[in-house]
Amino acid sequence: MKTLFAICARTLGRRTTPLLALLLLLLMAACDRRPEGLYQGYVEGDFVYVAAPLSGELVALNVERGRRVETGEKLFTLEHDFEQAGADEARAEADRAEQNLADLMKGKRPTELAALKAALTSARERRELSRAEFERRERLFGQGFVSEESFDEARTAWRRDKAEVERLENELATARLGGREDAVKAAAAEADAARQALEQARWQLTQKSRLAPAGGLVFDTLYEVGEQVPAGRPVVSLLPPENIKIRFFVPEPVVGSLAIGQQVRVSFDGAGRDYSATIHFVSPEAEYTPPVIFSRQTRAKLVFLVEAYPDEKEASVFHPGQPVDVRIDKSDE
Repeated sequence: MKTLFAICARTLGRRTTPLLALLLLLLMAACDRRPEGLYQGYVEGDFVYVAAPLSGELVALNVERGRRVETGEKLFTLEHDFEQAGADEARAEADRAEQNLADLMKGKRPTELAALKAALTSARERRELSRAEFERRERLFGQGFVSEESFDEARTAWRRDKAEVERLENELATARLGGREDAVKAAAAEADAARQALEQARWQLTQKSRLAPAGGLVFDTLYEVGEQVPAGRPVVSLLPPENIKIRFFVPEPVVGSLAIGQQVRVSFDGAGRDYSATIHFVSPEAEYTPPVIFSRQTRAKLVFLVEAYPDEKEASVFHPGQPVDVRIDKSDE
């Protein structure tokens, strides 16, 4: 092949006869002919652009171009003082709401209950004394030894002490029940709202520090420390090995013999050996040969796009934009 290219190059610089011109055309065709089953293509990558949904100054860039990262590794951090303060405030408000709900649920404190019990015991003792005095004056009034006014006074005192005992018994029962149902429901709703506000504040804080969603190559870093990053703008672009693919083009007579899952062999300049790749996509539509394919023979012909993925363990040897040759053996067609 190199000899044919040399002949073509030398002949171009000489004056030619018609017979020599015909020979020249044949030689040019020979110069351009590629081995059967070998097709031109290139490497392409589907990049993962990592961005924060919130804006802020870039305070830490934990990776650099060309480095490989693992899933979950920290990539960068934006300033987050405001978000940290918001999370702390939300935590304090959630704690206050939870404590208020718990206080309503458990009722009075033990010391308050003890005080009510002591007051009830004292009221019962007064009621018993009032009852005894009323019964004594009732007998004396029937015998005519006390006035009606004295009898009425004793009866009123006994009724007052009975009512006081009933009041304290009801108050103690209410204290043991805790807060009213409507008050408890309101406190529970307030606590739930505080928990949701805390979750939102925590989410905003975590968004200021981004982790690698997948392992792979750090293809590029788009901002420097100290720069202001708008919301949603990528700071780091990653290229996971599973996102590297080989794109090549085959003529119409070949496309019908290809199938998803079929193996092909890929080589490139300086590779030293072929690499295996698996076909994942065959275009259903024909297109003209793209400009990156320089073959004179196929320049005006319709071809079909085919995409194949190399083995993830070997994908790191391929680089986006790199020209490659793809071989489809006859045994595979």
